[in-house]
Amino acid sequence: MGRGAGREYSPAATTAENGGGKKKQKEKELDELKKEVAMDDHKLSLDELGRKYQVDLSKGLTNQRAQDILARDGPNALTPPPTTPEWVKFCRQLFGGFSILLWIGAILCFLAYGIQAAMEDEPSNDNLYLGVVLAAVVIVTGCFSYYQEAKSSKIMDSFKNMVPQQALVVREGEKMQINAEEVVVGDLVEVKGGDRVPADLRIISSHGCKVDNSSLTGESEPQTRSPEFTHENPLETRNICFFSTNCVEGTARGIVIATGDRTVMGRIATLASGLEVGRTPIAMEIEHFIQLITGVAVFLGVSFFVLSLILGYSWLEAVIFLIGIIVANVPEGLLATVTVCLTLTAKRMARKNCLVKNLEAVETLGSTSTICSDKTGTLTQNRMTVAHMWFDNQIHEADTTEDQSGATFDKRSPTWTALSRIAGLCNRAVFKAGQENISVSKRDTAGDASESALLKCIELSCGSVRKMRDRNPKVAEIPFNSTNKYQLSIHEREDNPQSHVLVMKGAPERILDRCSSILVQGKEIPLDKEMQDAFQNAYLELGGLGERVLGFCQLNLPSGKFPRGFKFDTDELNFPTEKLCFVGLMSMIDPPRAAVPDAVGKCRSAGIKVIMVTGDHPITAKAIAKGVGIISEGNETVEDIAARLNIPVSQVNPREAKACVVHGSDLKDMTSEQLDEILKNHTEIVFARTSPQQKLIIVEGCQRQGAIVAVTGDGVNDSPALKKADIGIAMGIAGSDVSKQAADMILLDDNFASIVTGVEEGRLIFDNLKKSIAYTLTSNIPEITPFLLFIILGIPLPLGTITILCIDLGTDMVPAISLAYESAESDIMKRAPRNPKTDNLVNHRLIGMAYGQIGMIQALAGFFTYFVILAENGFKPVDLLGIRINWENRYINDLEDSYGQQWVSERRHRAGRVAASSPVLQELSNICPQFPITSANILHITNVNSFLCAFLLSLVCLYLPGSFWLPRTWRSSLSSNFWGPISGFPGFIIIALETNAVFPTPHPTPSCYAPFLHGSLNNKILEFPLWPRGLRTRLVFVEDAGSIPGLAQ
Repeated sequence: MGRGAGREYSPAATTAENGGGKKKQKEKELDELKKEVAMDDHKLSLDELGRKYQVDLSKGLTNQRAQDILARDGPNALTPPPTTPEWVKFCRQLFGGFSILLWIGAILCFLAYGIQAAMEDEPSNDNLYLGVVLAAVVIVTGCFSYYQEAKSSKIMDSFKNMVPQQALVVREGEKMQINAEEVVVGDLVEVKGGDRVPADLRIISSHGCKVDNSSLTGESEPQTRSPEFTHENPLETRNICFFSTNCVEGTARGIVIATGDRTVMGRIATLASGLEVGRTPIAMEIEHFIQLITGVAVFLGVSFFVLSLILGYSWLEAVIFLIGIIVANVPEGLLATVTVCLTLTAKRMARKNCLVKNLEAVETLGSTSTICSDKTGTLTQNRMTVAHMWFDNQIHEADTTEDQSGATFDKRSPTWTALSRIAGLCNRAVFKAGQENISVSKRDTAGDASESALLKCIELSCGSVRKMRDRNPKVAEIPFNSTNKYQLSIHEREDNPQSHVLVMKGAPERILDRCSSILVQGKEIPLDKEMQDAFQNAYLELGGLGERVLGFCQLNLPSGKFPRGFKFDTDELNFPTEKLCFVGLMSMIDPPRAAVPDAVGKCRSAGIKVIMVTGDHPITAKAIAKGVGIISEGNETVEDIAARLNIPVSQVNPREAKACVVHGSDLKDMTSEQLDEILKNHTEIVFARTSPQQKLIIVEGCQRQGAIVAVTGDGVNDSPALKKADIGIAMGIAGSDVSKQAADMILLDDNFASIVTGVEEGRLIFDNLKKSIAYTLTSNIPEITPFLLFIILGIPLPLGTITILCIDLGTDMVPAISLAYESAESDIMKRAPRNPKTDNLVNHRLIGMAYGQIGMIQALAGFFTYFVILAENGFKPVDLLGIRINWENRYINDLEDSYGQQWVSERRHRAGRVAASSPVLQELSNICPQFPITSANILHITNVNSFLCAFLLSLVCLYLPGSFWLPRTWRSSLSSNFWGPISGFPGFIIIALETNAVFPTPHPTPSCYAPFLHGSLNNKILEFPLWPRGLRTRLVFVEDAGSIPGLAQ
């Protein structure tokens, strides 16, 4: 856009400015969506609400008014974003990343073939074959990658599934069922238990209405909805129902205040689908690799183009040489190798409960330096459990073991008997049928999460709750509501069937206010100041642990006033609800998963920062963070320091606290710089009461610090952050469809510990890919140098194009892929995360090792074999110089060697191809140093199979009748000269004594000496004295055993 400023009159500049304007507009819209929801409808009185939306609160809109609004605002539906056609996605796979390099190579091959066809009467088809094969490799791998990617990026489809089909509205005083898309702002809508809310509603009346907001806000328990304004934040107030959430019980009527894209859910959908996703680290590494390889190829190509012209070649020949050198630098099999290695790792991760949707995400997880984890269900079990109880003026730890072996209190206590009876009777949760043979803690329940926790606790400690309820039948009940904040039920007493007992539970402070006595050691005593203080201390202690605390009380109703059969009226109360007897407290928490603390510790050892981002209360979030090790023992927050020093929080320097708990309301008012300060200065961070937009802002803040961020989430509210993260991780069990579609990876067991396993696999594949690439690149120099000497010295071409292709796509690929099976280094989870800017997959050190050291050794060994074998056939090295033109001329059948012998074209070409299997031996010797002689990996079935496969391929090319013409190779006649050449390579003799040095030697033996085989393969049996010649060649090609493994360090 800036470049267009000086070209106001250019049409192209205008177009660029328009494009830039559209981009700016989109960024502005996304910035607006990232802001908190701004509305005041929850604060308005019903009269103000009616005037604002011009609606009669009893009769609703008129049909004509509703049609006018529908025409103005459009249908109540989510607008799908512009979609990318499938053919475009397919083309991206075919022409993106490493594929471009191969396409360029294929085009250059076709160009070279065209030039040769124009210059020669009978041109060689080598370049044509090579171009076709390169194109085929790209197409096959592109199709495979497209198939893998086609399963993802269906985010908007998942949002559409959340839209209800029908809605019950009131118009002109009549109730009518209409399509949800026809609901408009101002409509009166009624919802009942089981319905999905069709739009954002301001509640004007309700009766026991509860909605499940878990997919939107992350709150696991159903939330009460009522007409009362209870909170400034519209996401937390009780008089707003949100589009696509579920009404789980009760009924409610509300005014539609937003539809379609303007709803809270619509904003999230638009934000999630509109975010631009950055490239994955592996994609950037491949781009970096392409730049390196291209730079090397172009440098060599241009250098020898100029050199060819200097040496007197025609410009057409020089162009052919230029193309040949550039193509020779292209590692044809590397694209397929990388794709297969990533796929194998993805399958291995799936077996460990990490389902990867995007292959590139496999490595991204290994590069992760920051994990922003949700709390509920990921760090915790997503199962409320009774943790502590307070009765008889003591706090007791609950025993949740199946055999009740961990009890820390006397279960014969009469106070405990009373407390357990209240918890079992004043409880609507029940076990689902058919679970008698399942352990109590694992049984499914129908009911509120807290009541389900109480149900399981009492079932474990006191026996069957169902039988308890049968012995104490319920005769009246007042369900929990937001006004009273208690639940009450009246039961016939099993110990005195003629009388009743009133039991109540609810918010502890509300329950205590209704009590005048307290039960201690089975006896009622007055609730004096001392006992009130004891209650307050226990309440604060349990609340400080992040646990949800409930109070319990009872009253034995006198049988004279409330005899058996008395009609209790729960609307116009005809029974006492004051001067009750307080019995005790029970606290519940969603406990951490057992494996999480160890997993967090591994992350810390691996240099990965774990940040908790939750919608839960700060006290609960802090308690869980301490429990799982996100906040280490001994590390204090600002609040902890203030409490220890007994000073106001404002007087504490935030930088003195290593840990930090940030409330969503504080985060809302922070600038980006302030957030960056928190992320920089604190190593242990918890964000509590966060909104969906804030979670996205946190992710962006971490990315500004240069971190590679992994984000976990299970709700719709998490989808923007999941998509923006470098790798989004959704929950397979508790996760919504939207979160699964937005994520790159799905945890099948919803367990944070599985993420750490995935990190280890991601780091391992990066190490192994580095080894595979190093192994693959080492063949480039042995393949390029024959062509260079062919140009400079005019010797016969030692290695043809098709032979190179057979090596790169045949014998090289399987051993390279086998490196994906190598096990991890012992310190893989003790290293700091790699720095994407400096720790590259392919760096100058690897290029130098592959090209300058190992590649040169292999090239020298290959030339050694080539010149020795031709010398044994009569052509001394000095006489090969400048012989290229006569050697290749098929019409010259009297070419003299160094001893005056004349060679016909066919025989001399056969002699020139005898070293074609040498690169195979060299490359396999290159993979052997990965595995020391003491390592079990060398005998791993995959590695052994890779050796066998490579050699079988080479044997087919060398010995199968009629196949030798394809790779331009021929069977070798080996001489008995053995120790002389070895003495020229003293540095390799010791290394050659390793067991791996003799692996390839026995492989061709059966084909030459086994009965019937040597004849069927058209082989000639060699005399025993000639055998050491092959072993000598094998030994020469064993390079420094420490060369490649060091590259992964």
